[in-house]
Amino acid sequence: MKLTLHVWRQKGPDDSGRHERYEAEDVTPDMSFLEMLDLVNNRLTETGGEPIAFEHDCREGICGSCGMMINGVPHGPKSMTSACQLHMRSFKDGDEIWIEPWKALAFPVLKDLVVDRSSFDRIIQAGGYISVRTGSAPDGNAIPVPKEDADAAFDAATCIGCAACVAACPNASAMLFTSAKVAHLAHMPQGQTERYDRVLSMVAQHDAEGFGNCTNHGACQEACPKGISIDYIAQLNRDLIKATLLDRPE
Repeated sequence: MKLTLHVWRQKGPDDSGRHERYEAEDVTPDMSFLEMLDLVNNRLTETGGEPIAFEHDCREGICGSCGMMINGVPHGPKSMTSACQLHMRSFKDGDEIWIEPWKALAFPVLKDLVVDRSSFDRIIQAGGYISVRTGSAPDGNAIPVPKEDADAAFDAATCIGCAACVAACPNASAMLFTSAKVAHLAHMPQGQTERYDRVLSMVAQHDAEGFGNCTNHGACQEACPKGISIDYIAQLNRDLIKATLLDRPE
């Protein structure tokens, strides 16, 4: 296949950025999207050009670092698929593809398709860890967890922090991400003691980072490569209301 790429190039946070056109030749249907970019970069390097900067690590849909907008859609045209797991068979010979970084106030562009997602790290850090004394390592079945709660906690914990939810949201809200990180502990017995302090701290950090508010568009769950539901946002809102109403010692 031969494809025409329009790639966002930006030297740094203070650069205005622009699209540049590249021809991707000899692309095979079995290549992943990142392997196609590798091919383009190899040819740019051979001709003395500047390679396109993009993030990647595991290339197995686990780490979440490969996020980018492909033809205006987070991670591209396939649902529940990260950019690294998107294969070129999803495109046709002669297609034009527009590739851009996440664009949100809380994600400054570092270079080309690479954005600074450390705001997500700070939201997680605001939630802290479970500091309640739980004793030494117990037997796996010592603390019974209802299957419904275990399943909900596991589903929330599948969030890979790729930020597709923010990119898809017209408000650039990170509530789906935040709610998943809140919920996977809120469903477990060990997470109950600090449950309401945790939700207050993480939502406050979310707002401080400059993310927008959730207005229930639902675009976040459609863009999520792990299929995380906006039901977790509803749970976060319920916990947040309870947390603000609880009597707390000064």
